[in-house]
Amino acid sequence: MKTIRSSLSREEVRNAAAAIQPALVAFAARFPGDNGQRQPVHTVYGGAHLFKSDTPQRLGALALRSLAEFAPDPFVFARAIGLTGSEHLPETIGDSRSMASLLARDSASVRTSNYPAWLAHTVYTRVVEKLGREAVEDYRIDFEDGYGNRPDGEEDGHAASAAQEVATGMTRGTLSPFIGIRIKPFTEELAQRALRTLDVFLTTLVEATGGVLPSNFFVTLPKIQLPEQVTMLVDVFEALEPKLGLPSGSLRMEFMIETTQSILAADGGSNLPRFLEAARGRATAAHFGTYDYTASCNITAAHQRMDHPACDFARQMMQVAYAGTGLWLSDGATNIMPIAPHRAAEGEALTTDQLFENRLVVHRAWRLHVEHIRHSLINAFYQGWDLNPAQLPTRYAAIYAFFIEGLAAATERLRNFIDKAGQATLVGDVFDDAATGQGLLNYFIRGLTSGAITEEEALTTGLTLDELHCRSFVKIMKGRRDSQPRSGAGV
Repeated sequence: MKTIRSSLSREEVRNAAAAIQPALVAFAARFPGDNGQRQPVHTVYGGAHLFKSDTPQRLGALALRSLAEFAPDPFVFARAIGLTGSEHLPETIGDSRSMASLLARDSASVRTSNYPAWLAHTVYTRVVEKLGREAVEDYRIDFEDGYGNRPDGEEDGHAASAAQEVATGMTRGTLSPFIGIRIKPFTEELAQRALRTLDVFLTTLVEATGGVLPSNFFVTLPKIQLPEQVTMLVDVFEALEPKLGLPSGSLRMEFMIETTQSILAADGGSNLPRFLEAARGRATAAHFGTYDYTASCNITAAHQRMDHPACDFARQMMQVAYAGTGLWLSDGATNIMPIAPHRAAEGEALTTDQLFENRLVVHRAWRLHVEHIRHSLINAFYQGWDLNPAQLPTRYAAIYAFFIEGLAAATERLRNFIDKAGQATLVGDVFDDAATGQGLLNYFIRGLTSGAITEEEALTTGLTLDELHCRSFVKIMKGRRDSQPRSGAGV
């Protein structure tokens, strides 16, 4: 047997490895990865003066009403939003009813024989179920753009009344799973007003609830330009918590990335990682503000849109700065609302032309919303803003279609990948290497947490629920290798 020679002593190797340990520990602390918690698929913003304890339920009812009025069956909805193959779906009432009946009897056979019809039916059914069960996942009580500048006494009153409504919602179980407030920006003119609103809201809320905050409660800080603004909010959190009897660290914040200075600071570096440092462990998400950001780039109103190249650049900067930190990323909002232009006066009916125009306007806005959401999803922004209840059907439809359309291919690729125990494998015309394993796993994790795919569908990959919940492809492969009997064992 050939003698293997080396030049470094074992002690030298140990010392070399030990020298990098502090850097590796610091790196792991800064980039801990996904924390495994559920991320909402959207945030609905509404003026603080309008918020009530049952606002999420009322928005859900309005969303279902809009869907029933402008897309009374899956095939109308699919054509409106441009689902795959929607141009081949039945158009007459009789054909639609016949296909709906067949889907109700034997959905599996329709999936094989008429995939576009199955897709339309599946997406529509899941959207209706979601709107009836949990239409709003995250709600932000807004004291900024959706509220405006009002007299101090009026804003004090709305801060207190909104807090009382949140307390009522906690008692009745009517709040969205995630909730919070957006205060005004920390500018010279508005910083004191923002802090006053935060103080009044939290003080009123804690007094009404006996010292308890809602689950998943966040404070959103808009139009950040300097790390010092983040520091200021965290300092206030630390001052408020003992005064309100809240546990240390219970107040958490979100960044709003909507100024050019947040992307690139005066010294040429990026402020994005500096914001995270300034947050001192209290930041949970970074939300992109499309319209303020494009305005700060001097882009004219006609071209301020979600898919503008300037927005793509900013979002890519956010991804690079926050990848691996555990921070949730959220895209902005589509500001073209699916609102019908004609309303019937009391005792009167709309004309045929008016009804046609109403549907055309709503469908056009729906399709644009879906296109924007799909653009976000392709670029790994799995959350966005919604501004109107009529956008909720398309929020869920876009997400569900995105994951369902890729389900068969992703299932085959991941199942084959697992069968090969992480070795590179070829499926169709897509070549997977080991790094792709985590990407495929992320697809199913996101699909599951968003409600787009079911546990039963995810399990067809060959993974167990425990493996899916561990969220790490490396750990799954290691667990499977460790569970295999070693050569010669048990013989």
